[in-house]
Amino acid sequence: MKNIVLIGFMGTGKTTIGRLLANRLGRPFIDSDKKIEYENGMSIREIFNAYGETYFRQQERSMIARLSHYNSTVIAAGGGVVLSTENMVRLKRNGVIIALTASTETILERTGRRNTRPLLDDFEKREQIVNKLLKERMELYQKADCHIDTSNSSPQQVINEIMFFLRQGGYLRGRS
Repeated sequence: MKNIVLIGFMGTGKTTIGRLLANRLGRPFIDSDKKIEYENGMSIREIFNAYGETYFRQQERSMIARLSHYNSTVIAAGGGVVLSTENMVRLKRNGVIIALTASTETILERTGRRNTRPLLDDFEKREQIVNKLLKERMELYQKADCHIDTSNSSPQQVINEIMFFLRQGGYLRGRS
């Protein structure tokens, strides 16, 4: 069975929704950023600080190349995974792509809880940075098979929307 791949900007709920969705479906869950952190022995912030964004994106491409060979897995991809056409081609080959979206206000509120987002280091310009990055990536997120706004929905509501889409699209067999 195909993978279910969650894409979207940071703070849209990919990890939270991914874990819960995987549990509901009885499938394994992998967060690509967490796996990169584990394999590098440091956080994304530390990777950015020590080696830069280019190095991180190389690590991300390598991780996506491996994850794209998995089957029946729920994958939460990093927010910038869409920046590489190669990543998206690989993920789409064996997966259904679901884009989680959220309003700028929701993203700022969710990402402000912890200081783990290296692209949002400049606290005074966080809103400006989020808007700029969203504008740059929006067209890329639009290429997903399904889009769900998580701004005003509980995780369970989002999962129900995903389940409806998966059933309607014939992506689920058996358990649901």
